[in-house]
Amino acid sequence: MQDFTAQRDASTDDIIWICEHSPTFTQGLAGKDDHLLAPGDIPVVATNRGGQVTYHGPGQVVAYPLIDLQRAGYFVKEYVFRLEEAVIRTLRALDVTGHRVRGAPGIYVRLDNPGHHARLASATTPNAPPDFTGLGKIAALGIKVSRHCTYHGVALNVAMDLSPFDRINPCGYAGLRTIDLSTIGVSVSWQDVAELLGTKLAAALAP
Repeated sequence: MQDFTAQRDASTDDIIWICEHSPTFTQGLAGKDDHLLAPGDIPVVATNRGGQVTYHGPGQVVAYPLIDLQRAGYFVKEYVFRLEEAVIRTLRALDVTGHRVRGAPGIYVRLDNPGHHARLASATTPNAPPDFTGLGKIAALGIKVSRHCTYHGVALNVAMDLSPFDRINPCGYAGLRTIDLSTIGVSVSWQDVAELLGTKLAAALAP
């Protein structure tokens, strides 16, 4: 991603890489070592994305949009909104309602009723600290922008071994529960989710 971004110019096409990683913890620029509770035999990779520590592994769709924001015509804040919106639309197609939590990038779902549409109470309370009560995080977000061009991206949990998340404070939040589609009763293949998320990202990130 770094090489692609460093070598691209105004004529380089935007692209979205979609992949699945072997078990890996990644630590963002803001990452603190004390959020790595017990990494054990899973490697920890330092990255230059924003955010703190997260886990990547089999059963998770990872999407890396490599977008020229200057050409696309929107700024970083809107780019993050569009990334999250693509995940929300992907989940909606699977009858799951994704939610934003103020101050905590990523997408969350209600554990007791994943299809419930009502807004979270915290979404309407300005300056409130993140409130994860009754929520599970299903998608993590971490980006980097260099010369107006994006890399890193978003990870959506499909059907994973979730136990490695217990070895960290996910995204820097102690006790934050991380879930996947399988946990909330959605049986769908990695390939189907990858194709769906790719389609939603392409639409959401268009100029």
